[in-house]
Amino acid sequence: MATYTFNTPLTEEAVRKLKVRDTVILNGTIFGIRDLTLIHIFDKKNEPPVSLQGAVLLHTAPSMKKVGKRWEPICVGTTTSGRMDRFTPGLMEKYGARAIIGKGGQYQGSLEAMKKFGGVYLAIVGGAAAVETKQIVEVEKVYFEELHPEALYQFKVKDFGPLTVAMDSHGNHLYFEVKAQAEKKLPGIYKRLGIPV
Repeated sequence: MATYTFNTPLTEEAVRKLKVRDTVILNGTIFGIRDLTLIHIFDKKNEPPVSLQGAVLLHTAPSMKKVGKRWEPICVGTTTSGRMDRFTPGLMEKYGARAIIGKGGQYQGSLEAMKKFGGVYLAIVGGAAAVETKQIVEVEKVYFEELHPEALYQFKVKDFGPLTVAMDSHGNHLYFEVKAQAEKKLPGIYKRLGIPV
């Protein structure tokens, strides 16, 4: 296990260094994104108004307030990634995104896309919204503002993390590993509890 600090955008070379259980800290720009924006881009055919080449995408629907023309973060938490799984291959193949930050991991299709295009899934601790928000230096831009709180947000971050590599470009999937280990232990647990298997 290693710890890496990267400035965004990420290169394929940098991402392919990462392995499951490594720790990542990010500086630079990351983009907040969620279901409605992804549907807007892929299903309703609206091209992103900003380049996502090498981008790090945070699954979020932040609580923010607009002060004049500026947006200020109140609470930027992370949401569960599974329901946005179908969009990850397209984000990597068509738009060049390199990393997804979220909770709970994604599925086999996303893992295959990460292997093919050089992507990674970075897990963040659930309930860490207060820490995440403090690591956002500035809301640089809000795109598709009419979709708020599920718009496309451009955040400037400093020392964002720590993030755990949970899916890597080598086909490793931390959530699948944990599930397999748990399933191996189940018969013994049932036996100790007197539950027939």
